[in-house]
Parts: sequence; structure tokens; C-alpha cells
Amino acid sequence: MSTVSETTTPAARATRRASRRRSGRAPWLWVVPAVVVVLALRYVATGAGAWYAFTDWDGISTHARFVGLDNFREILRDSASRGALEHTLELAFAFVVVANVIGLALALALNRTVKTRGLLRALFFAPVVMSSLAVSYIWQFIFSYSGPLNGGLGKVGLDSLKRGWTGDPRWALWTIFVVLVWQFVGLSMVMYLAGLQGIPEELDEASAVDGASTWRRFRKITLPLLAPAITVSVTLSTIYGLGVFDQVFALTGGGPVDASETLATQIYKQTFAFGRFGYGTAVSLILTVLITVLALAQLAILRVRESRL
Repeated sequence: MSTVSETTTPAARATRRASRRRSGRAPWLWVVPAVVVVLALRYVATGAGAWYAFTDWDGISTHARFVGLDNFREILRDSASRGALEHTLELAFAFVVVANVIGLALALALNRTVKTRGLLRALFFAPVVMSSLAVSYIWQFIFSYSGPLNGGLGKVGLDSLKRGWTGDPRWALWTIFVVLVWQFVGLSMVMYLAGLQGIPEELDEASAVDGASTWRRFRKITLPLLAPAITVSVTLSTIYGLGVFDQVFALTGGGPVDASETLATQIYKQTFAFGRFGYGTAVSLILTVLITVLALAQLAILRVRESRL
């Protein structure tokens, strides 16, 4: 009895509460150093670098002259920069839609029924782990005038369609689109597969017994339950599509005649090729704001749709 009374005294209870508070603070103490490093190296450095967007710094001189919004005014007047913005948005929109539709179709096809689904999943996912530059150079050979694509068209009697795909202003941007979809669709497929694995088979089987068609089961059961996977996949593909650089640099270099120029390649050219670090930083700031606003807006809209399903 004495032991029980001792453990229930006010002093003992206060000691236990203090111990719980200390143990609750301990995990946060371990997180603080990592948070400080991330803030210092990523966000503080990015914020400090953004100041150069309002200067005419050339990357060499020790002093940068403040020019205010002149760089941004020049971007609005420059046809190449405006075209790069248009190409970036056009490419990202088409990429997000097509990559997610194909990824979802592959996930549905390889979810349960195909016996070799393990091997096929690995094959479709393989491009994701490959170097973007290496993949782009391979596709550059495929799209060349003497490459396999034109060779295949010639063999089936479609010689009139043969062309230098990456050198044609009408098709250069869409060669980049093809490579982007080919490389990202495997990642989209994996995210949708993860979502499908969390859907109980009993729901689909019960609706099938009740006479629901395949399309109705997909619309009313599968698609709503896939909402979290759709949110993640669409958001990631939006960020990836807006910031694409490797594929553009390797396939077309932004040409011909700026036909496939994007904001990312404009940043590289203005900063490192022309030595206009202030102007290049202004373009990069616009791209950063664009990615942030579109990704967060898209995420918010998709989250609202999730909550309504």
C-alpha cells in the first residue's frame, strides 16, 4: 500500500509529467540541425541569390549595379524569352496530361491480371532510373534523318514523312515531349500502382456482382480511391515538366531558331553563354515563382477534390 501511495503523490505525478515533456522535446532537438542546414543552404541562399535579379551583374566583377525591374521589363519585351515561356507552359501541359493518362492505363493493365506483370513493370520503370542526358542522346540518334525512325518510315512506304525531326521548327518541341513522356511514364505508373494496391478487391468484385460495368466501376470506385495518387503524380509531373532542361539541351539546344527554347535553357544561355548573370537570375526567379504557384494551386485544387470524393 505504501508503494501505491508513493506513486500517486503530487510530486510523483509532476515528475512523470516533466519526464514526458522532456521526451517529447527530444525528437525536435534532433530535427533542428537538419532544418537549419536546409534553410541555410537552400532557402536563405536562394533568397540571397534572388537579389541579383535586380542587378546587371556579369558574374565576374566584384560589384553589381542595382537596376530595379529593368531585367523583368526586358524579359517582357524580348520575343525569345516570351517564346520560351510559351513553350514551357505548352510542353508542361501536354506532358502532364499524356504522361498521367498513359501511366494510369499501364497501372490498370499491370495491376493484377497479367502473369508477366513483374517483368513488364520493371521494363516500363527502367527509363526512370536512366540518365536524362544519356536517354536524350539516344533519342537524338533515333530522330536524326538517317536514324531508325526515318528508316522505318521508308520501309513502309512513307518516305514523304521523313525529316530531320529535331531540326524541324514544327516538330522540335514535340520530340522533347516524346522523350519526356517515355522517361517519366514509368514513375507515374508506379505511383498509380501503389494506389491501386490499396484498393480492396472486394469492392470491385461486389460491384461486378451487382451488375456494374467495367467503366462504371472505374469511375465510381477506382478513380475516387486513386485521388491521393493522382494528386502526387500530377503535382510531380507539373514540377518536372516546367523545369525540364536536360532533354532540351541534348536534343535541340533550344533550336532551331528558338523553336524549342524553354525558360530553363534561357537561364543557362543568358547566364553562362552570354555572361548576363543578373538577367539569367531574373528568368530563373520567374521560373521558380511559376513552378511554385502552379504546383501549389494544383495541389490545393486536387486536395479539395479528394475531400469531396
